Amino acid sequence: MRRRHALVSIATVLAGPAVAQAWPTKPIRLVVPFPAGGATDLLARAISQRLGQQLGQPVVVDNRPGAGGTLGSQEAMRAAPDGHTLLMATSSTHSIAPHLNPALPYKVAIDFTPVAHVANAPNLMLVPQTLPVGDVKAFIAYSKARPGQLNYATSGNGTIVHLTTEAFKTQAGLFITHIPYRGTALAIPDLVSAKVHLLFDSVVSGLPHVKDGKLKALAITSRTRSPLVPEVPTVAESGLPGFESTTWFGVYAPRGLTAELTQRLNAELHKAMAADEVRERLARLGADPVTQGSAADFAAMVEADSQRWGRLVRERRISAE
Repeated sequence: MRRRHALVSIATVLAGPAVAQAWPTKPIRLVVPFPAGGATDLLARAISQRLGQQLGQPVVVDNRPGAGGTLGSQEAMRAAPDGHTLLMATSSTHSIAPHLNPALPYKVAIDFTPVAHVANAPNLMLVPQTLPVGDVKAFIAYSKARPGQLNYATSGNGTIVHLTTEAFKTQAGLFITHIPYRGTALAIPDLVSAKVHLLFDSVVSGLPHVKDGKLKALAITSRTRSPLVPEVPTVAESGLPGFESTTWFGVYAPRGLTAELTQRLNAELHKAMAADEVRERLARLGADPVTQGSAADFAAMVEADSQRWGRLVRERRISAE
């Protein structure tokens, strides 16, 4: 009897690595809960190509847009936790949405397995070229001298752009009006013509208009200056200490992914993010790669980010409507 138990134990130990090495056994689906062509999609495609090379199986991007990222997130949540379906999540889907939609069909901390934080993307603080301000302090002074006369554009109610501007308003003590658009691209013409006076937009989509002389970039929302625009100061160093707002991107798996597979995927994803070709593609997107950090670190970051935005949503009574 003892000999039989010993043989079973040895077989179990020997089988462990074999099981681990068997993954992946088929193409991996990377669900992107937003349309093709957007920042999340482009980032996912930059990662998927390199990750597929590392794993020896294709990593196929599957766009499932709708309901602000909720539909795609739910699609990934329902998949088998076998490492063959992953989700490219963002601040909007996993930090902000739970506070805007009480009926959200998923619980971030329960229904997903956090795998890896892969990138961050800050926004530029943009104003019309004709607005007579040259920096953040001047904008704040100009706005305070005209309470209620200025307005700001966003990519919609409850988006990271909306919350970033509300955080800026709160810390600066401003009274400016919200004008929501269906995406920041639609707001740019009105910003150029000064129909709206402020927009926090991505470096990639906003910078060309700055270079063309149509808009002014007063600051960037990251903790440190961006190598893409080293001459543009951060909001924090421009008079609002501690201010920071970045969109994070991270990979989740369905609930129940094993610790072994989670660790393997975390290592592979960070290896992909450190690859020169991925870093170069992200730089063109205005995003900063994250090349280290455990799954637990990622979960803690998301929880802290969620608490921050949740507090702002409650204080400012922000809704998705």
